[in-house]
Amino acid sequence: MGRPSKLTDKQWQQIGKRLLAGEKARPLAREFGVSEAAIRGKFSAHMEKVKSVANQIVATREQLDSMPVSAQIDAFNLADKLRSISSHMAGAAVFSAASAHRLMGMAHEQVQKIDDAEPERTMVAMQRFGALNKLANEAAHIPLNLLSANKESVKLVNQDTPVTPVRIVVQVEDASLPEAQ
Repeated sequence: MGRPSKLTDKQWQQIGKRLLAGEKARPLAREFGVSEAAIRGKFSAHMEKVKSVANQIVATREQLDSMPVSAQIDAFNLADKLRSISSHMAGAAVFSAASAHRLMGMAHEQVQKIDDAEPERTMVAMQRFGALNKLANEAAHIPLNLLSANKESVKLVNQDTPVTPVRIVVQVEDASLPEAQ
């Protein structure tokens, strides 16, 4: 465990906001009395993620703006459905994991009843254990698949893929002039 920080959480938040606003780490380090390495260590991954997401938002908005309004509405509706499905599947995974846990507990109770010396005398307990164990494993499929998919998504997000720079151009036109044809 490292030493406690010289700065409060609020001060670290100020540094983060100022970095996002374009200020450099070195002057901020001097101002707050911490090392530049401490600032970079705390914020480099965060800053890269924020910049990556911001670039994705800009690219998405550009793509949306290039679509007819009806297609934009379709895209938003589809995105809402996908979020809903994702949320419901996450909820199903939570319930399935809880069910698998409970079934495994019940299977554990049955395995305690099995006589190792004379297993044929406790065949009913072994059958119950087998059935409960199978049900628990089946209930675990949804949460395990969701965890696996999430693990793959995290790997993709964490890959060192270059972020495509995006330039935003704002054009101001005099609205009182007639449009050029």
